[in-house]
Formats: sequence, structure tokens, C-alpha cells
Amino acid sequence: MKTTETPAPVPAESGASVSKADAPAGPPSREKREGTVLNVFSHGILVIWAIMVVLPLLWAVMTSFKDDASIFGSPWSLPDALHFDNWSRAWTQANMSDYFLNTVLVVGGSLVGTLVLGSMAAYVLARFDFPGNRFIYFLFIGGMSFPIMLALVPLFYVVNNMGLLNTIHGLILVYIAYSLPFTVFFLTAFFRTLPTSVAEAAFVDGASHTRTFFQIMLPMAKPGLISVGIFNFLGQWNQYMLPTVLNTDPDKRVLTQGLVQLAVSQGYKGDWSGLFAGLVMAMLPVLAAYVVFQRQVVAGLTAGALK
Repeated sequence: MKTTETPAPVPAESGASVSKADAPAGPPSREKREGTVLNVFSHGILVIWAIMVVLPLLWAVMTSFKDDASIFGSPWSLPDALHFDNWSRAWTQANMSDYFLNTVLVVGGSLVGTLVLGSMAAYVLARFDFPGNRFIYFLFIGGMSFPIMLALVPLFYVVNNMGLLNTIHGLILVYIAYSLPFTVFFLTAFFRTLPTSVAEAAFVDGASHTRTFFQIMLPMAKPGLISVGIFNFLGQWNQYMLPTVLNTDPDKRVLTQGLVQLAVSQGYKGDWSGLFAGLVMAMLPVLAAYVVFQRQVVAGLTAGALK
């Protein structure tokens, strides 16, 4: 009778590693538990912050379709009927159409001027070494820390002496000067991350500095341009202090001035339903710009860190 012998286990060679699948499952490590707790906490904070931001916006949109009695009688309930006449009344009778057009002209012109001038200055500061380079760069950074409140009185006299007071193009120039420091600061750091070999290849092929900038380097900086353009658009669209001081002509008021005028137009008997409709009108372009370009904004903010 033959007996079958069980082969003895072969000892593992010195230095052989044991796979994770063969290793016994133990309790989660302390670092993993701390990471899970931190992840849950951070997501909870983000959810709370989103609720705090979204709920007032939804309430404003809902209130814009109510009448004045429903706004004060049941402010948290849904409208019993959609009063679209609030929007038409705010657009026509409150001159919101004129204010909206003036705002589009001012913000559009200043945004184009800011991006063109800011990108050109940032490209020179980032790619060329010359005496005074760092001094000019720090001057732009110093302009970011200068409070606009301190410049209102001298700015008023400068604009008045130049004959630009109560004009659309005067307000555009002031917006450009107000937005340039941050634009140059942002784009200078972005242009430094772009590859130098592409520009050198263009110079070898006979391209001038102007052609290299506009046809090669500027398209490569598109994510940064979109990001800084969104930030400037938000700040210029919601600007109230500068147009109030430099633009007192009723026919050339911008949207923020129009909302204030709409709030005080009837004294103690304000058109609250029309005011909320005008508020939503002013809010929609900003939300639409962010929703459309949100991926480009994130890409522009992280491009310098990923390169």
C-alpha cells in the first residue's frame, strides 16, 4: 500500500516580497481614518457653503415673479402666478434696457483693452530681461494694494481736466487702469510657465516679436486669458463706486446705478417686484459667464502648477 506524502512547503527566498492579496487584512491605518474624516468634513463645509450661496439666488429669482403683496405677505412661498410683467416693467419703465446697454459697452470695451494691454505688458515682463524689469513689475503689484477709495477725489479732477467726465470712453479708460495691476500680475506668472523653445523656433523661422506674440504665445496663453478675463468681468460688471463718482449723467448710467435708482425712484413706496426683476437681470449675465467658462477658469488657475 502506497502512501502519498504531502510535499513540504518551499521556503521563500531571501528578499522575496509578499503580495498585498496574501497579506492578512488588518484594521485601517490611522492615516487612512484621518483622511476619511478630513474628506467628510471638507465636503460638508462645501455643501453648507453651496446652500448659503444658492438659496438666496433662488429666492431672488422666485421673488422676481411675485407681486408686491405676495413679497411681504408670504416671502418664502412659491408665487401663485408668474408675473412676467415685473420683468417687462423693469426693462422699459425703469430704463433697465438703457442701463444694460451702457454696462455692456463699458465692460466690453474695458475688458478688451485690459486683456490686450495687460497681456502685452505681462509678456514683456515675463520673457525679457532689461534694466528696471523687476521695478516695473513691483509697481504693478503695488497698484493692487492701493485702495481705490483714496484715489476717488484726485481721479475725479484728473478725468474732469481731461474732458472725460460723464462719458462712456472715460469710464472705459478708468476701468482699464483699475484692472491692469491684477491682470499683469496674473499673466506674468502664466507667461513664465510657457515653453521657451516654441518662441525660439519662431525667431529662427524669421518671425518678428509682434508676430510671435500674437500668433504663437497669445493662443498658448488662452486658459490664463479666460481666467483673468472672468475675474475682471465680475469686478467691472458689479462696479458701483467708480461710475457713481465719474458718471453722473442720467442717460449714461450703468446697471448698478440703475438698480439703486430703481430702489429709490418711488420714495417709501418702492417697486419691489420690479426691483427684484432688475436684480435678476443684472445677475444672469454673471452666472451665465461663469457656467459657460467654468472649465477654462479652473484650467487657467491650475495650468501654472501642472506645467
